[in-house]
Amino acid sequence: MKIVKKTAEYSIYKKRNDRYAIKDSDGKWLNAEKKIAILQDENLIKLTQPSKPESEQINETDEPEVTEEPEVTEEPEVTEEPESKKE
Repeated sequence: MKIVKKTAEYSIYKKRNDRYAIKDSDGKWLNAEKKIAILQDENLIKLTQPSKPESEQINETDEPEVTEEPEVTEEPEVTEEPESKKE
């Protein structure tokens, strides 16, 4: 790993795979939000917002989607009379 920048609070290293590692003044490796904040402040990385799924993008730009339900009409009940057996 190569040292990219060294300050009183932290040291920034560049790994062979072109990723960055940050070690604080206590010798502990920094991760997640702290690491991202430092790398952004040093202009070593740029974050982009994740893209929205296509279905959400379409619904936001167009009118809200309205689904029409088929009209249901009730039919009168037909009762069948039991047929009587002829003997």
